[in-house]
Amino acid sequence: MRLRLRLFEFEDLPWFPAIIRAGMMDYLRFMISTLGTYRPITPLLAEGLARTGQTRVLELGAGAGGGTETVLATLRTHGQPDTTITLTDLYPQPAAWADIARQTQGAIGYEPTSVNALAVPAHLPGFRAIFSAFHHFPPAAAEAMLRDAVRANTGIGVFEGAGKHWAELLLAWTVLPVAQLLLTPFFRPFRLSRLVFTYLIPLIPLCTIWDGSVSLLRMYSTTELLALAHAADPERRFVWHVGKERHWWGPEVTYLIGWPDTSLSEG
Repeated sequence: MRLRLRLFEFEDLPWFPAIIRAGMMDYLRFMISTLGTYRPITPLLAEGLARTGQTRVLELGAGAGGGTETVLATLRTHGQPDTTITLTDLYPQPAAWADIARQTQGAIGYEPTSVNALAVPAHLPGFRAIFSAFHHFPPAAAEAMLRDAVRANTGIGVFEGAGKHWAELLLAWTVLPVAQLLLTPFFRPFRLSRLVFTYLIPLIPLCTIWDGSVSLLRMYSTTELLALAHAADPERRFVWHVGKERHWWGPEVTYLIGWPDTSLSEG
């Protein structure tokens, strides 16, 4: 799918009710964690940590923290046993994040205040990563995010849990809504509001279908990702890699990852 449309997503709108946004994020967190969406790119992230000598991943645009526990566990089996992860977002979700922090005995922590991914505060170090959220940023903002990582001389990985195919759009309209209706009672932490706005007033599933479809249409292709990286790093201070990694059972993850080019300092 080469088509890329700049449609709106409900979760991006400042006036969008936080209670509905939280319900949508809870669903995404459950699905991404259960399916191990980002398991295929963990070796890439592990390499980024090793090449930059860091042990902390600073997750930008973390939402409800979906899949982070799987990423942490897999990193620790790929030569990064001391890795920790800090969750950040423009719209923090400390209630959901506190639950993750408890389950991981603090290995996954969080910043409770709002964090702008385009200008990360200096007191939040770490190899930056953004999962399932880079498409929310228009080209100028996406480039600014990458430029801020280059300026800070820290690595950054951009990961989208899809390969941008028409079949994925069909899934967003058919199979995934049914899964959401069947699985919602099992999401944790329990929220009565989640049940109300899923079954009685189905705003959560309807908005999820829209946002999931728009997410695929807004995704950057690998060519576009590399062009953004080169625009953000005109002096080529970073080494950039772009591509797709496939799960053994089919789905793909699109990625862009970069870290400081040590050969420049050696030269």
